Amino acid sequence: MKLKELSRVYGRPPITVGENDTIDIAIQKLLEHRIGALPVCNARGALVGIISERDLLGICSSRPDEVPETRIKDVMVKDVAVCVPDDDLNYVMNIMTQKGIRHMPVMDGEKLAGIISIRDIMSERLDACEIEVRHLSDYISGGYI
Repeated sequence: MKLKELSRVYGRPPITVGENDTIDIAIQKLLEHRIGALPVCNARGALVGIISERDLLGICSSRPDEVPETRIKDVMVKDVAVCVPDDDLNYVMNIMTQKGIRHMPVMDGEKLAGIISIRDIMSERLDACEIEVRHLSDYISGGYI
């Protein structure tokens, strides 16, 4: 299955944070939308980084007094692994596993089209397995005519 076929990715607009926003804003967005990572965009809307809940927890723990004034651009991951709508789910899952990441922005040309999480991929794979099990059970039990 290709990413572009996955409604979990394209059924919602990506929630982003600006590179000049503070950590407090990022935390508020993560909590409000119940998500685990935010693509970081510059003033032109171009993807320039990503910040995850893990990144933010580390900063809050190690430098709690600096949180209110710390800008996202100073703590974001700048070397962002991205995928494209024509990428296969298995390929994206392998990249995420190799890099030890749980979220990847989906780029459609220069435009941020969405973000996919390992949870999205695992949920899709689980759905596919359940369908396959049902078909095989029907086949074995003679449910097919």
